[in-house]
Amino acid sequence: MSGLDLPFDTWDSTVDWLLGAPLRVVLILLFAVVARWAAHRAIRGVVDGAAKRADEHERSSLERAFDTATGARRERRRQRALTMGSLLRSIATFVIATVALLTIMAELGMPLAPLLTSAGIGGVAIGFGAQSLVKDFLSGIFMIIEDQYGVGDLVDTGEAVGTVEEVTLRVTRLRDASGVVWFIRNGEIIRIGNKSQGWAVATIDIPVAYDEDPARVIPLLREVSAQVYADPEWSDKLLEEPSVAGVESVSGGTMTLRVFAKTRPGEQWGVPRVIRERAKERFDDEGVRGPRISPFGDAQF
Repeated sequence: MSGLDLPFDTWDSTVDWLLGAPLRVVLILLFAVVARWAAHRAIRGVVDGAAKRADEHERSSLERAFDTATGARRERRRQRALTMGSLLRSIATFVIATVALLTIMAELGMPLAPLLTSAGIGGVAIGFGAQSLVKDFLSGIFMIIEDQYGVGDLVDTGEAVGTVEEVTLRVTRLRDASGVVWFIRNGEIIRIGNKSQGWAVATIDIPVAYDEDPARVIPLLREVSAQVYADPEWSDKLLEEPSVAGVESVSGGTMTLRVFAKTRPGEQWGVPRVIRERAKERFDDEGVRGPRISPFGDAQF
């Protein structure tokens, strides 16, 4: 016999050794695998439930019918669910693997105190050096979980206004109306205005001559609004019939009438144009005069 104390001298000692640390290591690995499977299953259930609740949140039957026809909302939910699920599964896998590794090292008799101390010091140093990066990632995670915006949405981030082309955990990429691409760090976005969620309201001001009778002009404008709402080309872009609020202001030689139109997101610019165009045609037919031209500039219709 050599001076080495090996656990394989006899069959009994070998069995005792195998039933000790090796068996516990195997059990730890099996437990980690089961825990990872259970965590991934739970994450899938939570993500699917969150997507369904978002779909049911204050949405009219018209909006749901449109989304069903186009598949836009369904695709957005799918992408969001995939992103959230991938992120949460990665976090769960990392945490479970780290705990399992440390437990196995403790079972094998390795000193954990120096390792954890070194890791803690390194983590603090990295944390101080990468504060902005961590902030960007955390902001990106909450933006995705809360569904603040998605690809295709028109948003106002304060720094830029444009259409979202890509959302990652660190940056959001926008393209503005001039075609300029903006890369905005998620941690630098203090507030966000989403112009593409739910519905939008278009405010349309129609100027006419000061001495026109509102009792004659307002009914004409209501007829125009009803005709636009009944037009199949525009009915699916309007959530309800445009409402004529009445006289908004009277100044100089101009009386301004105001119309509100509740539209689908992104249609709040096209609907006012068609209402103004048809109002102009109807006013011409009925002899309703526009504002008098001022020597200081033309009134805008």
